[in-house]
Amino acid sequence: MYAPRVFVSMICTLTVFAVAAYVMTGSFLTAFLETILCAVILQVGYFIGIVYLVRREQQEKDAVHSADAVSGKSRPEVQPARDNITADAAARLHIHDR
Repeated sequence: MYAPRVFVSMICTLTVFAVAAYVMTGSFLTAFLETILCAVILQVGYFIGIVYLVRREQQEKDAVHSADAVSGKSRPEVQPARDNITADAAARLHIHDR
């Protein structure tokens, strides 16, 4: 994710939350404390999401690695393309502008 966009989105979300909390409670201190709690919850959720994504990626990587180990390959072998074009074919190619 693009970090500045994440920070701006989080600040906008917290601002809307703070205004709504102030309107609902009528207390600046309560709205401030609830907004701080909301920021902590957002960060914990973000952290859990990142840990989940990293763990899933690692499990997929391990699964591919173990499947390669079973088959005895570290990577798929790529066979070069075979064709009937000789090395001097380009020299015999005649290009005309019409």
